[in-house]
Amino acid sequence: MPSSRTHRPDGPLDLRLTLSALRRGAGDPTLRMVADGSIWRTVRTPDGPATLHLTARPGEVTGTAWGPGADRVLDTLPALLGDHDDPRTFDPAGHLGLHRAARALHGLRMTRSLDLFGSLVPAVLEQRVVTVDAQAAWSFLVRRHGSPAPGPAPEGMRVAPDPAGWREVPVWDWRRAGVDDARTGAIRRVASVAAKLEQAVELGSTAELTRRMCVVPGIGPWTAAEVARRVLGDPDAVSVGDLHLPRLVAAAVGHRVEQHEVLDALGPWAPHRGRVVRLLELVEHRTTGRDRPRPRRAARFG
Repeated sequence: MPSSRTHRPDGPLDLRLTLSALRRGAGDPTLRMVADGSIWRTVRTPDGPATLHLTARPGEVTGTAWGPGADRVLDTLPALLGDHDDPRTFDPAGHLGLHRAARALHGLRMTRSLDLFGSLVPAVLEQRVVTVDAQAAWSFLVRRHGSPAPGPAPEGMRVAPDPAGWREVPVWDWRRAGVDDARTGAIRRVASVAAKLEQAVELGSTAELTRRMCVVPGIGPWTAAEVARRVLGDPDAVSVGDLHLPRLVAAAVGHRVEQHEVLDALGPWAPHRGRVVRLLELVEHRTTGRDRPRPRRAARFG
């Protein structure tokens, strides 16, 4: 039998905008946005796998969950929907572009998924390759090595492997997914220290999670920031090292920005520097109608 729970946010919430940060392309087998406006998501919890179905109505979101991890997923529903995040403390005054972006994307919250490997593995897969290739690799590996989604999930949905499962993926499937030895090794290494990383998630500390991740060879500041933004909902996490970042920030500040100047340029908006970047990304996506392709082996470093 499914379990259900209703969450009433303390302010505007756009369900699809908020959870879009967790989707790895339209073919992501772990997150599906459907035509009726609802969202299906699978997640592996310490209690086992779960499927979550989210439906939004004015002033509330109802989550219905199936599987051994259903109760745990529903317990974390407020965090997933950004209940910890208060966009009202972000002041874009004095910058017309950001002010317009914040108004156009009304209801964006920084999700706190608390699903470490659901964000860490895709982030490693995105290192030094174009996004579409990383998304294809994620989809292939989850479909091949994940487990069936509990409950009445849409066809094709799967639950991603647990850390032990990622370590057991055979070398030929990494090759078939187009994942090189460097990224394969990094995923296997983080999977071997999963318990220590999960402890940092429980602490809720971006600094501690970043420190522990960056000890692992193959994990650097870019990957750590990508994870902290999604797993802990850190609105100040900036993925320094992304090739498109200086261009986005330059559009915000009105002058050329080099990679090493990004954090300083975003300084006036701390502790919402990650929110600013997310707003700029979403505005660009809406303007172009698609994600901007990123150059192979030139965009992200660890």
